[in-house]
Parts: sequence; structure tokens; C-alpha cells
Amino acid sequence: MREPISSYPRVRVQGDGQQVVSQAGAVLLLETVRKTGLDQAISAALAPWRKPRAVHDPGKVLLDVVLAVALGGDCLADVAMLRAEPAVFGPVASDPTVSRLIDTLAASGEKALRAIRSARSEVRQRVWSLAGENAPDADGQVTVDLDGVLVIAHSDKEDAAATWKKTYGHHPLTAFVDHGPGGTGEPVTALLRPGNAGSNTAADHITTAQLALAQLPKRYRRGRQTLIRTDSAGGTHDFVSWLAKRGRWLSYSVGMTVTEAIHEHVLKVPASAWTPAVESDGEGRDGAWVAELTGKLLDAWPKGMRLIVRKERPYPGTQLRITDADGMRITCFAANTTGRPVAELELRHRLRARAEDRIRAARATGLRNLPLHTTAQNKVWLEIVQIALDLLAWMPMLALTGKVRLWEPRRLRLRLFTAAGQLVTTGRQRILRLPRHWPFTSHITAALKQLTLLPNPG
Repeated sequence: MREPISSYPRVRVQGDGQQVVSQAGAVLLLETVRKTGLDQAISAALAPWRKPRAVHDPGKVLLDVVLAVALGGDCLADVAMLRAEPAVFGPVASDPTVSRLIDTLAASGEKALRAIRSARSEVRQRVWSLAGENAPDADGQVTVDLDGVLVIAHSDKEDAAATWKKTYGHHPLTAFVDHGPGGTGEPVTALLRPGNAGSNTAADHITTAQLALAQLPKRYRRGRQTLIRTDSAGGTHDFVSWLAKRGRWLSYSVGMTVTEAIHEHVLKVPASAWTPAVESDGEGRDGAWVAELTGKLLDAWPKGMRLIVRKERPYPGTQLRITDADGMRITCFAANTTGRPVAELELRHRLRARAEDRIRAARATGLRNLPLHTTAQNKVWLEIVQIALDLLAWMPMLALTGKVRLWEPRRLRLRLFTAAGQLVTTGRQRILRLPRHWPFTSHITAALKQLTLLPNPG
């Protein structure tokens, strides 16, 4: 009896297959583009940049790059995977045409960026309307998380500089709308900054918040129903004052640095004033307590601000700081929400950690590096990355159910988008047949059926 030389079966490979489509599961993204009207909105926005005799629509060229990034690409040349499947993705521009479009948009500066952002905002409002109870504003509240991210540069690029983590690259400031425990999140802003940009720069936080609010439906651009959350980088007088400005009236939950004055107040808090912290399920959080600080400490801050402090038993191996007390890790944040217990507000602020998941998803979707050289070009690239992340958030929100809605981009690609298919032409129809044995085919077909039921745009 012959011993097998491998654990896997041996197959003969031939490169002459026909009517076979790779990345067939990407039809989910194509149908999302169609039903949301994203292609029409982007094409209309970029119409001023279309030359009279141009063969390719600038909106279609940009969306092709977006789809390539959503499918895992990390540079402009990765649009080739779409060009190889014209029956599914249509005609795709050549690499030089794509590069010329990016250069043209970059040369237009803020004008082109405003056009793209306006189209995104328009489509976002339609998507939230289509999503119904799955929309992030289904309960009448919208939460926007601001956070910085370091993007490493492995070559000399414009505005690349040494970062505070002793790396080299850029330091964009991002904003994401939180979809809550039943969903993921979608980007609304990515402000490109040099690598040496400060973490506590109030002007950048204000600009990022303004751009984020402009992406929301008009009714959420001011008022208490919109919550802005940040870590301690946003805990500056100028930014908190801007959030609380009369006429803007935004809700906020902003991390604060534990100063010496705050530390002294924490030491004076009586034991009876500490309330056990809670978890998302309502149960008490083991080894954590919260309390509210009052008095002259708040005199220099906007009226109505509440300063809430948490002490927590440190995890094994954690190195305590000089501002910690009695062997407990001390953190604090500011909020202007009234009528709610401090434990509930502390839980709400702690859920800001979901922004880290959004950043991880962004790194896996074109933000691992900035592939272009100039800052203007990379600003356009950041818009492309955001639209790709929009699609990866909108498709599950509109078409997927249960735990599948929580899948992050890498899992969506591995299980849904990479499914292969066979293209069959019969009569006047083209039918894409997916493999019956693929364990996630049912999710793809069910999602496509759900998307088909949605009304067509316009």
C-alpha cells in the first residue's frame, strides 16, 4: 500500500476556464450601490470633472476604486481585479486613467472633497431611511465617536513625520457613527494630519466634529439628540466650550486628563459617595466604582458640565500612575447629560471603546498605509476608504440579520465576497450561479433578496 505524500488531494489545474467569476459575492456591494443610489450621487457630484470626450464617467472610476478597496485592495492598481470581470463590474478604466482622475481631483483641493462629501451625506440620509429600525438613529439618538489613528509610512511622503509613538507617518483624526450593540459603525470624517500633529489639538477636534455633523441628516447637526464622544485627547477647554456653545447644544461625553486638582478632589470623596459601576447587561462591574465631582473644580468649564470619576482595581501587571489612588486606577470624563445616574453615564462613555473596532476595520480596508505621495492625493484616498467602509456598513445594515450583521470587513470578504460563481447567459438574462456547497451561499442569496425588495432610488 502506497503512503500518501500529502494530506490534500491533487488536482490538475488548467488556465482556460470560461464563464467563471471570482469575487462573485461582491454582487452584494453592487446591489447596495444600486439601491442606495450611491453611483448616481457620486456621478452627479463629479460631473464637473468629466472631460467632453471622456469614455469613462469619473463617478464610475472612483466607485471602481472604492469597490476594489472594499474587497481588500490597498492601492489604485488593485482595481485590476474588477477589470478582469467586465460581465459583473462593467467596463473598468485603465490604471493611467484612474491615476489621472485622482490627480485631477487632488488638484481641485477642497472643491472636489466637498463634492464627494456632499454626495455621501445625501446617500447616508437615504440609507438610514431605508434601514428603518436598524438605522443608527432608530431611537432618536446619534452617537459620533472621535479618535485618532496612526498610519505608518514606509517611504518619504508629503507631511509624513515622526509620531508620538516614535514611528513615522501620518496622524489622521477620524469620526465614526456608532451603530450600537446590534451593528458595527460607519465613518463620517477622516481629517488627514501630519504625523507630529498633537493629540489634544482643539482646532482639529472642532474641524473633525464640524465635518462629522455635516454628514448627518440636518435634524442631528445640533441638539441634545447628538452625542459626541472622545477620549482624553478631546478634553480641552476650547473643544468642550465649542460643543456646549449656545445654539449648538450638543451632548458630549469627553475623557479628561486626571490633573493634580482632580486627584486631590478624588482623595476627598467619601466612601458613601462611590456607586458600583455596571456592565451592559445591568449587572455590577466587579472592582469598579464611580462618583461625581463638584465644587470649584468646575468653575472654569461650561455651565452644566458634570465631571465623573471612576476608580477600578487594576488588572494584573498594570503599572499604576502617580495620579492613581489607594492602589486603584483613576480615570474621569466630562458629560452634560442630566437626569441620568453616574453609573449609566460611565457605561455609556466606556462603550466608546467600540471606536477601536472601527479603526481596526479601517486599517483592514485601505488605511493600513497611504499609498500616494502628496497630501492632496491622500486626502482623496481617505475619501475612497470612507466610502468603502460606508458600503461595508450599509450592506449588513440593509440586508443581513442576526450575528452576521456584526461581521467585520475581513470576515465579510472571507465568507461572502470571495465566493466564486458561474455566469450563465440564457435568453436576455445573465444569471450568476453560486456554489451550493459553499456554507455561506444562503446568507448571500438571502441578503440579495432583501436588497431586491428595497425601492429603487429616485
